[in-house]
Amino acid sequence: MRLAQQSARRVEQIAADSGQGRDFLSLLADPARPPLAAEDVAIVVAHPDDETIGCGAQLRRLVGATVIVLTDGAPRNLSTAQEHGCASVDDYRALRSREVCKALSLANIRKRNIVELGFSDQTAALQLVELTRVIYCLLGARGIATVLTHAYEGGHPDHDAAAFAVHAAAELKRRIDEPPSIIEMPLYRADSRNNWCVQSFADCRAQAAAVIPLSKSEQCLKRRMIAAHETQRQTLSPFRIDREVFRAAPHYDFRSLPNRGLLLYERYDWGMAGARWLHLVKRALRELGLRDPPWA
Repeated sequence: MRLAQQSARRVEQIAADSGQGRDFLSLLADPARPPLAAEDVAIVVAHPDDETIGCGAQLRRLVGATVIVLTDGAPRNLSTAQEHGCASVDDYRALRSREVCKALSLANIRKRNIVELGFSDQTAALQLVELTRVIYCLLGARGIATVLTHAYEGGHPDHDAAAFAVHAAAELKRRIDEPPSIIEMPLYRADSRNNWCVQSFADCRAQAAAVIPLSKSEQCLKRRMIAAHETQRQTLSPFRIDREVFRAAPHYDFRSLPNRGLLLYERYDWGMAGARWLHLVKRALRELGLRDPPWA
């Protein structure tokens, strides 16, 4: 009951989208698909392959963009590694790294612009403070003005951890300078029947979405990038390759559960439940010295 009440009290204010954020979304949606100078753009994702699902067709256009991958994509159980033909978890994490680098090379992302932080898969929510601080430092060191990242949607705890860390890092940046604009992309969540729902935002009222239909060449690129993630072929099969969806991120209240409390990750052995997530957020806010969200 308490979780339901917290979910009902959730505040999702419409983002006061900066001019830069609006301009970036407009350029992404331009039918002419011009290449974009993107040295000040970062794509922050939880796992190897999230970049492909969320914005793979756009990456070739984002010249000079940085891709930051928070986890290694290798759960710390030997059975998962062995399912993919690896003798150890370390072998599996190395394979996941090779896959993401191969996929990103197809989109002309240079190796020096790929940052793999190497946090353990399924543990990002346990390290919200460190994640936030590392992202804060990276955004500052690389002069990042726009971030593409996960929506807060209750699909995977690592995804929600990425969303929290980006928003929290932006709030820390706000203390001393202009924070980056945050553009979000949906991956997956639970629908009202607790089934998988892919690539759509949970709350369509929060902010208008830019739905970008992909041309045949863009679909071909995305298909090739998906194929590069060979170990994830079955996992990635439900995702659409005919469009990508973005919007300016709302000002989330991370003290409340996303998606009206419908948490897809509670169906799986991914080490997280709603009550634990809320505890971890509360602790991270205290350790980071941040006031309660939503942050304006």
